[in-house]
Amino acid sequence: MSSKSTTYSELRASKAYYLILAICLAVLGLGAMSFFHLEHEGHHVTGMNNQVVWGLPHVFAIFLIVAASGALNIGSIGTVFRKKLYQKMGRVSALLAIALLLGGLAILVLDLGHADRLIIAMTYYNFKSIFAWNIILYNGFLVLCLLYIWTMQDRAVKTFYPYVGFFAFSWRLILTLGTGSIFGFLVARTYYNSAIMAPLFIAMSFALGLAVFIILLFFTFRLDKRELGDLILNRLRYLLAIFVASVMFLELARHLTALYITQRHGVEQFILLEGGIYTLLFWIGQVLVGGLIPLSLIFCRALKNNHWSLLLASTLVIIGGFVQLYVIIVGGQAFPLELFPNAEVQSSFFDGELNRYTPSIWEWMLGVGGVALTLALFYVGMKVLRFLPESLADSEVEVN
Repeated sequence: MSSKSTTYSELRASKAYYLILAICLAVLGLGAMSFFHLEHEGHHVTGMNNQVVWGLPHVFAIFLIVAASGALNIGSIGTVFRKKLYQKMGRVSALLAIALLLGGLAILVLDLGHADRLIIAMTYYNFKSIFAWNIILYNGFLVLCLLYIWTMQDRAVKTFYPYVGFFAFSWRLILTLGTGSIFGFLVARTYYNSAIMAPLFIAMSFALGLAVFIILLFFTFRLDKRELGDLILNRLRYLLAIFVASVMFLELARHLTALYITQRHGVEQFILLEGGIYTLLFWIGQVLVGGLIPLSLIFCRALKNNHWSLLLASTLVIIGGFVQLYVIIVGGQAFPLELFPNAEVQSSFFDGELNRYTPSIWEWMLGVGGVALTLALFYVGMKVLRFLPESLADSEVEVN
């Protein structure tokens, strides 16, 4: 429990703060330029085609949405499991979740063809579609995050804080379950169709959201010259290890299950052995960079209180998670559809052929623009709102 009440304040203005904000706005400008160019010219200027319809922008978008769900987990631990050590970071957690979700959704708007069609997507629902359910889940998540912040800020509604926190925790699990189900329900894509996809995305949200939270928490405290003790960072360090190990375990279970099914030997051989860039990304980017190296850094005793090793591990988890989503989303589409199992299909529509995809510069600009929007929203929010604890030094927190 806390040895004394926590004092919160807004992020203080500094040259470094305005420099970060200026960089975010400049990159956001590039993203806006790409958005309007793609909106005017169409998707033919991207690397996407009739075979690979979800490309790099969708990887960025889903990464941010999944990380948003995981970022709120820090506050949820404090509320649902009554860990006051984490309650101190609940406001930052909720703000980051909102910023990440809005950044991801901003990228996805392009996929509608016309931005104004977002109104239709939000007002007319086909309840047989998992996409329609996700619109409800995203809107509900934003509302719950705002209510969560309200109950943390206003003493008049403080009584509802644990109930809203529990509801937000449940909702974020369902949200990530829905995002993973988008792929798990696509039976025509052999690499997607799996019941493990939904819990895998939940585990990924825990890992990615926490990794992003650790990095932003550390640099925000450093930017404002506030003290962040080893106790909290080590708690977050080992929590990150649990989540990363969970992702690796579920990924292993998914591939072992697929290898047991003869029908899926083709796609497994493609991803694990003969997929070229996708095989390289899987073993080097996903398994090594995103899993084994971060776990080694976290459990190395000599680096226990080394903040930079934790930041490096978190950065590698983010890179590995992004690569994992790229392999799942794009690699899953690169392998041909199996419309007629156990039959050889030949036609002028490239049936049975491996699908090629190379992201264009416009897709990169749009993706990093969504990331810049997230960071801009987060730092503007931190400057305007009193969400940042004055100190999280070891002397001011106790293990509970």
